Amino acid sequence: MASSGSKLSFDLQYCIIKAPFGCLGIETEMVDGSLMVSKIDYLPATSVLKKPQNQLAKEAARQCNAYFQNPHHQFDLPLKPKGTEHQSMVWKRVLEIPVGKTSTYGKIAQKIKSGARAVGTACGANPYPLVTPCHRVVSAQGLGGFMKEDAPGFYRQIKIWLLQHEGVI
Repeated sequence: MASSGSKLSFDLQYCIIKAPFGCLGIETEMVDGSLMVSKIDYLPATSVLKKPQNQLAKEAARQCNAYFQNPHHQFDLPLKPKGTEHQSMVWKRVLEIPVGKTSTYGKIAQKIKSGARAVGTACGANPYPLVTPCHRVVSAQGLGGFMKEDAPGFYRQIKIWLLQHEGVI
C-alpha cells in the first residue's frame, strides 16, 4: 500500500505547449484507471515549455495544434468530469454553438432557466477552454468578459484571437 502513495505523483502530469496567442497548459490525470484531461490553461507566451510526457497529453497537444491550423477541428479527448450541475448545463449548451457563430449569456440563460451572470460565471469556471468553447459566448452589447480577467486584457485578447480565428470578427 505504501507504493500507492508514491504512484499518485505520476498520475498527474502537466505540459506546456506553444499557442498562437501565448501558451497552453494541459494537465492529464489518472481517474478510476483511465487517463483523462483534467485541465487546460491559457498561459502567457513567456511560460516555460514542457513536452507532453504521456500519450494523452501528446494527443491533446496534437488536437490543439490541429485546431490552431483549422478552427473546424473537432476535439475528441476524454475529459475528467467536473463542475456543478448548473455549470455542466451551461457547458453542454456552449458545445452546441457551431464554429463561426456566437450566442449570448442571456440566450443560454433563457434556455436553461438561469441568469446571464450565472452563465458568465460558469463560462469563467470552464476547465477545458478550446474543447468547450466558451469564447463563443458574448454579451448582448458586444464581446463581454472572458474567464477570470485577473490579468488585464490577457484573456480578452485570447477571446478576440479565437473569434477571429473562427471567422466571427
